[in-house]
Amino acid sequence: MQIGLIGLGKMGGNMRERIRLAGHTVVGYDRSPDLSDVKDLTELVEQLQAPRIVWVMVPAGAATQSVVDELGGLLEAGDVVVDGGNSRWTDDEKHAAELGAKGIGFVDAGVSGGVWGLQNGYALMVGGDKEHVERLQPIFEALKPEGPYGYVHAGKVGAGHFSKMVHNGIEYAMMQAYAEGWELLEKVDSVENVREVYRSWQDGTVIRSWLLDLAVNALDEDEHLDKLRGWAQDSGEGRWTVEAAVDHAVPLPAITASLFARFASRQDDSPQMKMIAALRNQFGGHAVESTKE
Repeated sequence: MQIGLIGLGKMGGNMRERIRLAGHTVVGYDRSPDLSDVKDLTELVEQLQAPRIVWVMVPAGAATQSVVDELGGLLEAGDVVVDGGNSRWTDDEKHAAELGAKGIGFVDAGVSGGVWGLQNGYALMVGGDKEHVERLQPIFEALKPEGPYGYVHAGKVGAGHFSKMVHNGIEYAMMQAYAEGWELLEKVDSVENVREVYRSWQDGTVIRSWLLDLAVNALDEDEHLDKLRGWAQDSGEGRWTVEAAVDHAVPLPAITASLFARFASRQDDSPQMKMIAALRNQFGGHAVESTKE
């Protein structure tokens, strides 16, 4: 199967490799010539046989809108565009309507897996019409983890990114809980080996998880996280989750508090945010701020 892939950064580049390892042909484009297979989107579209599938992995907002606009002028009726970035679900509805007016299908795919996706596979939450989703099934199978789980056709256009948004909101709250527990353990004189306490939780406890494993990885690299500044960015999905909760009158106290904690981190050098920053770097390769020497 052929597919075009736009955006070959930390996730997109690994996705290209995983799809190719499954035996499919990927024509990739990136603004960096060192990463790109073609010089521009026109050449990418020309190298694909109709009906075409083009997967977009660029930042949400203006960057995604620009690519969708350009593809709308290059693709033909019967082609399908997939937005696999972290776009807001309301943007999906807009993009589907714009492309649909030209006979071009649209699918939104919430993708989770970070920098570990090449090795472990990507969890995929997909929204769109059944006929478009079914055409993409071989690509979804190539990207998802082995086994029966890790993929869902969540519903209509927007459902994939809405599901991924809620996933990330839950992620915020889980990281915050691990971070608060770590700070409290560090403060108590009687606990002399916090890292090994966290390691002891990895087997047999009800709070074991991949995030806990990554926390231990981070502590192995920097036992007291002294090299990190207590500052953590929010990527947008946490805010959108809280806004959606307000719109639907759904109480989200844990997720909301975890979002506000990140805002607080930008005012002080928060010990908890050192753990949040370390975890975000572990699973997603997100930038961290180092303490000044």
